Amino acid sequence: MINTELLTENCKELGISLNDFACERFDSYAERLVRWNKHVNITSITEPEDIVTKHFTDSLAVLKYVQIPDGASLVDVGTGAGFPGLPLLIAKPDIDVTFVDSVGKKLAFIKEVARLNGLVCDIVHTRAEELGRDADYRERFDFATARAVAPLNMLCEYCLPLVKVRGRFVSLKGANGAEELKEAENAIKTLGGELESSNAFTLPNGDKRFIFVIKKISQTPTKYPRRSKKIDTKPL
Repeated sequence: MINTELLTENCKELGISLNDFACERFDSYAERLVRWNKHVNITSITEPEDIVTKHFTDSLAVLKYVQIPDGASLVDVGTGAGFPGLPLLIAKPDIDVTFVDSVGKKLAFIKEVARLNGLVCDIVHTRAEELGRDADYRERFDFATARAVAPLNMLCEYCLPLVKVRGRFVSLKGANGAEELKEAENAIKTLGGELESSNAFTLPNGDKRFIFVIKKISQTPTKYPRRSKKIDTKPL
């Protein structure tokens, strides 16, 4: 299905090593993605080379900029077809990943890919702002990730309430990431975060990308996250 040599070469450029077993799992993931997408709108990216670069390599770039210890807990917010959480789980099957999305069909896809590849994960069908107010999940995770779900100032309100103090929110952004970061300065501070690193890089196809690592330095005030309508209309 995919050119696994291209994937391993892309990862080497990022300083990431994938074994043959991981490559087989990525191939299975891509095959299921294309198959499901014929019936369920999961992604607009379905060409094998684009899946390798724009989905898998982009997601795995997190591992260049963030040290995720064995056994760490990670929540992937608005996961969609599983990016970046599922590639991270394939590369590091020892981490504890929870996938969150409001669309049940996308979570069913992730569940099938995980089952077929012997991957253990948790799947939660809900909205992120509801999860952030749930005592069982609030400030529970070592890491939160989100990729192209919403503007960064809104994403901070969805994600930082889920992260432990001293944990990190990792945001994957496109070419306009620098502008989003500037607009998110107030949200980061208000929600108990602090920018730890801003990382710009270019994918092998020339796409400009950013990975922002936001460290949680204090508890998020209890009034956050607000309802989604308030987050959308009056972002921090």
